[in-house]
Amino acid sequence: MPKMKTHKGARKRFKISANGKLKRSQAGKKHLNSPKSGKRKRHLRGRVAETGVVAQKYIAAMGG
Repeated sequence: MPKMKTHKGARKRFKISANGKLKRSQAGKKHLNSPKSGKRKRHLRGRVAETGVVAQKYIAAMGG
């Protein structure tokens, strides 16, 4: 079997932590920000760690 290729779209959007969790940025911060409150935008700033079945699928797609 040939080697599995890295999914380039997933590689740009996600990182794998040292513990094997998927780190992603929160959605909803790219545009239409003027009606959103400062508190809402502040909370969207951080990264989120994913551990579910979908996260495992993306980790496998990235070759992790």
